[in-house]
Amino acid sequence: MSSRRFASSLALLGSVAVIAGAWLFQTAGGLAPCELCLLERWPYYIAIALLLLAFATGLRRSFATLLITLVLMFYLAGSMLAFYHVGVEQHWFAGPSACTGPTGAAHTVAALKAQLLGQQPVRCDEVQWSLFGISLAGWNLAASLILAGLLFIALQAREHGHRRRRR
Repeated sequence: MSSRRFASSLALLGSVAVIAGAWLFQTAGGLAPCELCLLERWPYYIAIALLLLAFATGLRRSFATLLITLVLMFYLAGSMLAFYHVGVEQHWFAGPSACTGPTGAAHTVAALKAQLLGQQPVRCDEVQWSLFGISLAGWNLAASLILAGLLFIALQAREHGHRRRRR
């Protein structure tokens, strides 16, 4: 099996595993995703679709190289989004107003009603679950970077192989 096929297979399996894990935490674990969590899933959905398309083309054509490069970029974009989410959780950055904000006391019934209606049930700036002190957003950041690195190495190995054959 070529290094490109192996890396692409691992990236596809990794993407499926991340999405399956997210759904498992949501359904079996009862952890409702915040708005940023839902956004962080999109690069994986897109990666799965693009990698399946790359496999359908045989992984040998330049079109497959383009698709794998796009997946790499989506992983990098996902890692930036995950880093932002970690920063929101750690209060390094201000989060989106839709899922963060003050939970102070309202001074009138109308203000309380407005506050309750405007508040998301799951806040982006609160860690719901962590392992070894790393939140799900942090683990997502690690997964995105690992998968991006894997594809980067595979693309570099392919390029190195092309250079060697040309000599």
